[in-house]
Amino acid sequence: MIKIFTTGGTIGGLEYQNAEDKSGQRAIDISNFLETANISFEYKIETLFDKDSRHITGADRELLVDNIIQSKENKILITHGTYTMAETARFLGKLNLKKTIVLVGSFILGTVNYTDAPFNLGYALASLQQLDEGVYIAMHGKVFNWDNVIKNIDNNRFEREND
Repeated sequence: MIKIFTTGGTIGGLEYQNAEDKSGQRAIDISNFLETANISFEYKIETLFDKDSRHITGADRELLVDNIIQSKENKILITHGTYTMAETARFLGKLNLKKTIVLVGSFILGTVNYTDAPFNLGYALASLQQLDEGVYIAMHGKVFNWDNVIKNIDNNRFEREND
């Protein structure tokens, strides 16, 4: 069984338009991507919060940690906005939670035809099932360890920090 925690971001198809981050109605549910892909393994999805990741707080990250610890599943996928995904990965990685945790998101809104969301989600789920305990980011066909990843805004991708 895989536990999926959603926290917001463009992967769910929401555009965040103001500093107060009033997200409104979710445009797409990631379960739609999974159903379309005919996923055959068991999973549970739980929404923890729905924010542009620029507005994620320490309290939000603590809520995420509490839910990871309380989860009986050892394989955890977290959908997350890309702006602060690396920061959340570092926060979780330092805690040594003894689970396999993969963060994933998209650079292109999940509701448009040319979105990277379904590919990233599928790649992250496949990676999650193969990886050892630890915290990772899976984006655009690559997996990054929590302690060696940055978001390259100029090139619109994640990279290894020490490359």
